[in-house]
This record gives sequence, structure tokens and C-alpha cells, in this order.
Amino acid sequence: MKAVIYARYSSDNQREESIEGQIRECTAFAEKNGITILRHYIDRAFSAKTDNRPEFQNMVKDSGKRLFDMIIVWKLDRFARNRYDSARYKAALKKNGVKVVSATEVISDGAEGIILESVLEGYAEYYSADLSEKVVRGMTENALKSKYNGGTLPIGYQIDSDQCFQLDPLTAPFVREAFQRYDEGATMTQIRDWLNEQGVKNTRGQKMTYNSIQHLLNNRRYIGEYTYRDIVVPDGIPAIVPQDLFDRVQEKLAKNKKAPARHKAEDDYLLTTKLFCGYCGAYLCGESGTSHTGNTHHYYKCVSVKKKRTECHKKSVRKEWIEDLVVNETMKMVMDDKAIEAIVSMLMDLQDRENVNLPLYEQQLWEADIAIQNLLNAIQQGILTKSTKGRLEELEATKEELETKIACEKLAKPKVSAEFMTFWLHRFRKLDVRQKSHRKMLIDTFVNAIFLYDDKMVITFNYKDGTDTITFDDLKAALADKKTGSDLDCLTAPKIPKVFLRDFFMGYPAEQVFLPPVERAQNHLGVPLEEGAGSKGCGSHPLGIFSFSAISYG
Repeated sequence: MKAVIYARYSSDNQREESIEGQIRECTAFAEKNGITILRHYIDRAFSAKTDNRPEFQNMVKDSGKRLFDMIIVWKLDRFARNRYDSARYKAALKKNGVKVVSATEVISDGAEGIILESVLEGYAEYYSADLSEKVVRGMTENALKSKYNGGTLPIGYQIDSDQCFQLDPLTAPFVREAFQRYDEGATMTQIRDWLNEQGVKNTRGQKMTYNSIQHLLNNRRYIGEYTYRDIVVPDGIPAIVPQDLFDRVQEKLAKNKKAPARHKAEDDYLLTTKLFCGYCGAYLCGESGTSHTGNTHHYYKCVSVKKKRTECHKKSVRKEWIEDLVVNETMKMVMDDKAIEAIVSMLMDLQDRENVNLPLYEQQLWEADIAIQNLLNAIQQGILTKSTKGRLEELEATKEELETKIACEKLAKPKVSAEFMTFWLHRFRKLDVRQKSHRKMLIDTFVNAIFLYDDKMVITFNYKDGTDTITFDDLKAALADKKTGSDLDCLTAPKIPKVFLRDFFMGYPAEQVFLPPVERAQNHLGVPLEEGAGSKGCGSHPLGIFSFSAISYG
């Protein structure tokens, strides 16, 4: 029998030792009954009243692979405290040939075992519901007396021995002054920096953040209002901030929320951390400026130029232009069937190369099966000795061990089919590149790094989740090998792309593509685009793996 162990505890108040104890007893049960354990599924701080538990769902999903026969739990309430969920998931597991076994509750396989199991599950659900009612009843009584009910304690308060709120003489003055400073015109960022300079920590004992200040200025407890669920007790706790000051701050918060942002959010710059200067290798960061007409313009600018660290001469580029160009080129690759086939082929090859153990175990299992079959044939012909019997038992044990290893490998590293990879990649073709979220998804998934020059751009695409960003030295070596460049002598970032040269690996030939067609360019960019430009071929290089794209423009 092959099995997995499922362990769980309900809240952060419980300790990790709870998991260790469950696994220890489940492992002892397995050893006593000759059961092989393949892996552990552990949910930390998840209640069994719901089935929304990540490792629980992974375990149910993995049961469909039919790699194990049993799920061992410390007690049945670890599996579920809800009779409906318990019955539903046990039925699904039963279809996959898997049963749930308790390591500490003796339940027979007969008719009486069914009754006992249902009683245990019903009691687990009753215990959970009864405990919840008792906890809510007790916390409600505390709330009516304005006592501390647990949870995060706001800055400026401390709890006395009677579980009542009292002012903290060390931090309460800082809270009041924070309100006063905001009322006098200070920004949240300035208040955050001031509090950090004073050594004030947030509720988690860390430095104050922008969100900490926002929560602080909105917290009605500072005017003495105590709340718990539907219970509101005015003046239930000592007030730190006067009502009139609190109301003025709320008015200013509402007014500033509707006002234009002082700075453009960094998330709006989709190429942040992916766009590099082709000359010095530094990041290009987003910045904005206002023209004499009052219009705001957004750019990407080399960090070295911005901070004057080097003699880099890279010009700033318009945000909309560079992002549209990268999105369009990425979509062209996604829409190319040959590119998708090459990507899937490389991913399958990568998957096979990364999991070196599974093919080895499968080969050894095949050899063991052949050896067992040969011995069985010899026995049928009357050849039976002590060594034959011993060798057969040895091969049977080896086969069982290899089957266990193969099952563990498949559970740890499930193999994805080429059809699924192709289906998943084709879904990107349906993205609406006009939507910011879709553009960000496309770039985050496929684009590894972009190196920008004044006369060309090099895009490297991901081929593996978590791959390292291509470095500037890698880029220079790749360009030296490929002798890729531009015959154009343009010194500044152009307004429209002219030529696109793409070189796919794995034998995919380089091709010249005019980007975009004249009729589309007029609609997309609002300006006419001249046709006719040459491009140079590129050799093969492991940079980027998906593809190596050099875009020359002028």
C-alpha cells in the first residue's frame, strides 16, 4: 500500500509542533501496517470548516493520478469538520481508488465502522459550531464592556490587567501630533518619515509605511469609539484625538483622494525592471514632466543619466511608444504558429532535461520487469533453485522500490503535456492589448529583458519560469557573435519603427518583417510609414532561447 499524510492546524495561535506531532503519529501508523509514505500535504492556519485549503485541494487533485491508495490523517477532523465536504471529497477519492484512514481512531471496514465514522464526523462539526458560538458569546460580552477582544492593538494604546484599553504614554502623543501635522498640510509620506525618525514602530513592530499612516488617520478608535461586529460603543475607550480634529482630517483625506496623484504610480510603467540601457547596462526608470502647455508626458530615462553617474548619452524615450512597440512585437511572436511550436518543443526538452531521475527510474523498472519475466519463464521450464528464488525476491523488492520512487517523482514534478502547453500559450492570443492588465500579463510572461540603444533595440524572451535576467555582458557577447547592428546613423530615439529582424532558434529561420504595415501604421501611430528597408541576418546564440529580436528603427 502507498499512502500520503495530510496534516493541518486551524489558526496562527497553534504551534508548528502540532504538525510535527500529527506527522509522527501518522508515520508510526504507516510503519506498523507496512504502508509506504510518498509525501506530506500540510495546511498551516486553515480551518477544516471550509474546503478552501491549498494543500488539501492539491492532494485531492493528485489522487486522480492514482499514484497512492490511502490518505492518512491524525484524526478525521483534520480532513474536514463539515459533513457535506467530508462526504463529497471522500466520494471523489473513492472513485480514484483512495480511502481516508485515521491513525488514532480505530474504525473497522464493516457496517458498524460506517456508523462510527459518521458519528465522529458529526461530533467534529458539532464541536466546531459549539466552540464558535461560545467564542462569539464571550467576545460579545467583552465588547459590551469595551474590553480588548484580541487582534492588532492600535498604536497609542496598551492593555491593562483587566483587559481594558489605556493610553500608552510613549506613543499616544505621536498619534495626536500625526493628526495635527496632516491637518496643517503635511503629506502622509512626510508623516511616515517623521515617525520613523522618532523610532515609532507600526503594529507589527516594523518601520512605518504609507499604508500604516493611512490606516492610522482613518482609525475611529482614536476618538474613543469601540466597535466589534454590530456593536458600537461611543467613548468606550480613552480618546487620543479630539472629534473636531479627526473630522477635519477625514475631510482632507477625502479631498486628497479625489485630487490628481502627485506622482505617477510605478506600476503604470510596464517595462520597469525589464528595460535596460544598451550603452551602460543601467535600468531605464519611469519619469514624467509637464510641458509649457500644461500636458504631462511620460518617459523612460537611463538611471545613470538621471543620477549623472557616468558619461552615458542615452536619450529618454516616450513611454507609450516603447511599450506599444514591445507589446506589438511580443504579440507577433505569440501569433506565430512556428514560434509557438518552437517554444513548446524547447519547453518539453527542458522539462525532460530537468527531471533526470524519472527516465532513469523508468528504465530501471523496465529492466527489472524483463529480469522478472525471464526468471518466471525459467521457473515454468522447471529451473528452480535457491538462488533463483532469492533473485526473484530481490527483483520484486527492487521493482516495488522503483515504483515508489516513480510515484514520488510524478507527485513532486508533474509532467505537463505538449498539448496543454500549446493550449495555454494560445490563450495569450485572445488578450486585449488595449487593457493595461492584459499588457502587463503579456510582458511579465514572455519578456525577459530589453536593451535599448539610440538606433536599435534587443529583446530577450523567457523560456523558463524564474530564469535570470540577461546581463549587459551577455548582451555584448551575443551581439559580438551575431554581428548584429544597424546601418542607420540615427542618434535619438525615433518616433516610429521601420524594420524588424527576428531570429528564432531551433532551426527557425530569420525573416524580414515590415513593422507595422503602412495601412495599419497610419491608424495605430497616426503618421504615415515609409516602406522599404533592409535587414541583416542573425546567427544562432543561446541568448533568450525563445527568440532574439533586434529592432532597428530610424
